[in-house]
Amino acid sequence: MAMLGKRRPSRSAPDKPRVKASDRAASSGPGVEILRLAHDGRGVARSACGKTLFVDHALPGERVEVAVHRSRKRFDEAHLRDVLAPSPQRVEPSCQHFGQCGGCDLQHLALEGQREHKRAVLIEQLARQGIETGIAPELLAASGEGYRRRARLGVKVDAQGQVHLGFRARHSHHLVDIHHCTILVPELARLLVPLHRLLAGLEAPRQVGHIELLASETGPCLVVRQLRDNPVDADRWRAFAADHEVALGWLVGRETPQLSWLTAMPDLHYTLVSGVHELVLGFAPGDFLQVGAEINQRLVDTALDWLMPTHGERVLDLFAGVGNFSLALAVQAAEVTAVEGNPVMVARLADNARRNELEHVSARQADLSREQTLEEMSPNGVDLVVLDPPREGAEAVCHWLAGSAVPRILYISCDPATLARDAAQLVQGGYRITRSAVADMFPHTAHLESMLLFERATTRDIKGGRLEHG
Repeated sequence: MAMLGKRRPSRSAPDKPRVKASDRAASSGPGVEILRLAHDGRGVARSACGKTLFVDHALPGERVEVAVHRSRKRFDEAHLRDVLAPSPQRVEPSCQHFGQCGGCDLQHLALEGQREHKRAVLIEQLARQGIETGIAPELLAASGEGYRRRARLGVKVDAQGQVHLGFRARHSHHLVDIHHCTILVPELARLLVPLHRLLAGLEAPRQVGHIELLASETGPCLVVRQLRDNPVDADRWRAFAADHEVALGWLVGRETPQLSWLTAMPDLHYTLVSGVHELVLGFAPGDFLQVGAEINQRLVDTALDWLMPTHGERVLDLFAGVGNFSLALAVQAAEVTAVEGNPVMVARLADNARRNELEHVSARQADLSREQTLEEMSPNGVDLVVLDPPREGAEAVCHWLAGSAVPRILYISCDPATLARDAAQLVQGGYRITRSAVADMFPHTAHLESMLLFERATTRDIKGGRLEHG
């Protein structure tokens, strides 16, 4: 494995506590046994003195030699020096940048093992809130390679004038040069090496902040974040766009950057299937977009299968984005009210509804952190609620829903901890979890997408004064 026995540089935490000699000695000799994986994918062990160790790139059941690089009061953080007894699920990482780039931190674990770990994380987070689903979550999975259709690459010029392009190291501002990426869709991955060459030849590479890569069904798109306009470099970017057949956005300015196009403005969109209907959803740079097209379709398919909306039902879709779930549900439902906090996204959602001739979709802008605003959505007139909030969850929404009469709620989450917190509110309000799933949206990372279906409990669901979940 790369860099065994060495501590990768971290410029984000220059003042690290000294490691005590006793702790350093505890990690030598025959090594330590890895007991399990933490939520973030690190191995968990115990030192000879009983202190918890979090070990980068170690797997359950392995015996490893480690070096402690950060000591804290209640636990230590360590990295591998050697694997003495490897796990049967340890595999050779497919990416040459593994161990340096902070992106794919689970490539040393077989894909099946990664997915079982993610299932276990969801179950454990729910259990911490006193919730047991009774059955294992369904698994929604797709390809583990070439899946990512959007990414942001950092650009930096070092003290020697060398230009770097890549992703950040884990928990660090240090930029790792990336020339090859196994998880980017091929049409984006092929641009990495030419981008390195272009940046090295720019007149003012220090004025480039980052580069956003997007894959649309009309072709690849790049958005260059420029701190200051530079006509000479703009011409070089235009030539690059022509040579590589990419759309090129030019985002210029420090405080309030303005987007213009150095090529013809592209029609950025993706397609989504709902039953026999093929929907076209437009998006723009900066919009929220699920990174994997195939797994996103699986999420939508599962939502439709679980909810089975009828032509007489009304749906409230909260945190609706560009309409990913709203439009798919609208094909089958009588009425969809789609609510989003960002007014620009609300306009995009409305455009997408018109584009697909879904006149019964109403796009609304609202602050979903305020229960007063939520009251205006008339929960008693809604048959289904779908919510897909950002990482911080939907605490205010769930507090409001817990007191509502909505029969069914579908919660899609990118953070199992906030999902479990919000699920506890709904369960305490009389809902029960009837379906659960884990979607492997980010293979080779510890991140996971989850789905829970809640149904309003009836008296038959209450046994001995206790609510039965699942």
